[in-house]
Amino acid sequence: MSSTRGEETTQTGSAGGPADRLSITPGMVVQELGWDKDADDAVRVSIEDTIDADMVDGDYGNVVDAVLVWFRNEDGDLVDGLVDALTDLVGGGSIWLLTPKVGRPNAVDPADIAEAAPIAGLAQTTTAAVSKDWSATRLLAPKTPA
Repeated sequence: MSSTRGEETTQTGSAGGPADRLSITPGMVVQELGWDKDADDAVRVSIEDTIDADMVDGDYGNVVDAVLVWFRNEDGDLVDGLVDALTDLVGGGSIWLLTPKVGRPNAVDPADIAEAAPIAGLAQTTTAAVSKDWSATRLLAPKTPA
């Protein structure tokens, strides 16, 4: 039996799963943008099990704690996609940019992410492998002034 280091495991029973790697915690409101048939359902289920709710879409219209953006090289302008992801994000919230891993079809060059993030007003922090085909880059939005 694996140790959870004092942390709760997700309902899928796997501490260290995709939701854990993305710092998704119970009760968060997570918005999902860019879903398509190639999105990894195991990542989606892990997140929805952890938050005990469905992720909301782009029409939600209220603030969210995190935004999950599925983005492929063929999806257009990355800066525009990131700016769109900021629409409902609470100040200081995280955008997780999920892109196909290097060598996979429609992979996004890491240099493109590094260039687009500051143009969109975001700070790039970490990258995590969330599945065999997708990696996630954490982008932080500026904190809301007090």
